[in-house]
Parts: sequence; C-alpha cells; structure tokens
Amino acid sequence: MKIYGYVRVSTKEQNEDRQMIAMREQNVPEKNIMLDKQSGKDFDRPMYQRLLRKMKPGDLLYIKSIDRLGRNYEEIQEQWRFLTKEKGIDICVIDMPLLDTRRGKDLIGTFVSDIVLQVLSFVAENERTNIRQRQAEGIAAAKARGVWCGRTPSPLPENFGDCYMKWKSGEDSCAGAARKCGMAVSTFRYRAERYENRT
Repeated sequence: MKIYGYVRVSTKEQNEDRQMIAMREQNVPEKNIMLDKQSGKDFDRPMYQRLLRKMKPGDLLYIKSIDRLGRNYEEIQEQWRFLTKEKGIDICVIDMPLLDTRRGKDLIGTFVSDIVLQVLSFVAENERTNIRQRQAEGIAAAKARGVWCGRTPSPLPENFGDCYMKWKSGEDSCAGAARKCGMAVSTFRYRAERYENRT
C-alpha cells in the first residue's frame, strides 16, 4: 500500500502551506504529494491526472477537505465513486473523519459516508456559486463607482485620430486604417467605438 496526498489551491498566488502541513502530519511521503494550482471547477488538472495514473488498488489518498478535491457537486460524487469503486483505493478527508473509507465498510458505514459526501460536495459547489456571485457583484459595484475593472487599455497610437477620420470619411478601409495603426481589425473597430463615445 502506498500513501498519497493531494493538495490544491485555486491560483498561483494562494499558499498551500496549511494543506502541506496536514499531509506531513499524516506521514505522506513528500514525493507522493501532488500539488495543483488551479481552479476546482473540473478534474482536468495535470497533477491530479498524474495521481490517477500512479495510484493502484489498496493505496490510500489523503485530502485536507472535500473542496480541495473539487467544487462541482456531480463531478465530486462521480470522482469519489471512480476512486473507491473502480480504482479500489481508500480516501481519507482529514477535516471530516466520517469521510474515511478505511472505516465503516459495512452497509451502515457506507450509507453514512454517502450522505456526508453528498452534503459536503453540495456545500463545495454552493460555495463556488457564491464566489462567482460575489465577484460579479463586486465588479458591478466598482463599475458603478467609476472604478476600472480589468486590464488598462494600451494607449492609442499617435496616428489613430488621423486614421480614424480617414476611415469614417471613406478615404480608407477599416482594414487599411487598422494596419496603419498596427492593430487587428476587431481591435481597431472596438477602439474606434470607444473613441467615438469619448469625443
């Protein structure tokens, strides 16, 4: 039996130390800890996929909490079944001792685990939905205050005004004006629209 640990943070800026400490406390060998710095919206993550290839029947996988596995209700359930039933591995969720497939392999134990898993995976997806909603509300509030959200647009080239006027008057085509400004046609049209609204 080999012991593995799976650690996930949503972005490169987030810190995985808390999860790594939890893995070391469970005596997971350092080489068997797989770390993804990626969203939990699906399971298409490089280190998770590598973990799936490495694990064999009878191995044990530690995760700190169910939302580290993923944040999609149906996919968490499906993945849990795949790992435990098809791959034949045990899973231990450190923060939720009821979710330890080494214990309670009888009918009642399995039933309790299934209920806990359903509740926790629902909570994980619900939290993901709430995060998206809070982000959208934050962006809307910032825009209402006149705060720019997103990338700051690059400055217009010096010849933009002249190229814009020639395009508007029909003296030059959109493609020609965009080329002279060093832009893609779609970018030129977008910047021209903003330029019109500003002048």
